[in-house]
Amino acid sequence: MKEVLTGKKILMIEDVPINLKIAAYLLENVGFTVTTAINGAEAVELFSSSEEGEYAAILMDIMMPEMGGLEATKVIRGMDRTDAVTIPIVAVTADACEEECSAIFSAGMNGCLLKPLSEKAVYNELIKYL
Repeated sequence: MKEVLTGKKILMIEDVPINLKIAAYLLENVGFTVTTAINGAEAVELFSSSEEGEYAAILMDIMMPEMGGLEATKVIRGMDRTDAVTIPIVAVTADACEEECSAIFSAGMNGCLLKPLSEKAVYNELIKYL
């Protein structure tokens, strides 16, 4: 099944360097080509300057300095481009409380992954959308 993901480009946003490195490794291990960002503002810039359809999905940390994942998702969803509405955006969080889950979906995210990430969880969540 990895061949389904091989070569697809994903945008991974995480502000903790070791978490970003682990997430990128897991994503590459299941076949993705990974572009990384360290905060929501950088993610918005990378997405807005990309070609439409360049990214297959976005994995977005929720709690980050400068611009958090919820705000970045709302900005991306509000962009005037087709893929801004259709791209799967999956939250990455250490907190799975009901309140946060509600905020995740209200912001326009499609799903949620809990930290620490596992290859199986990443694969199972992303394969739903691709």
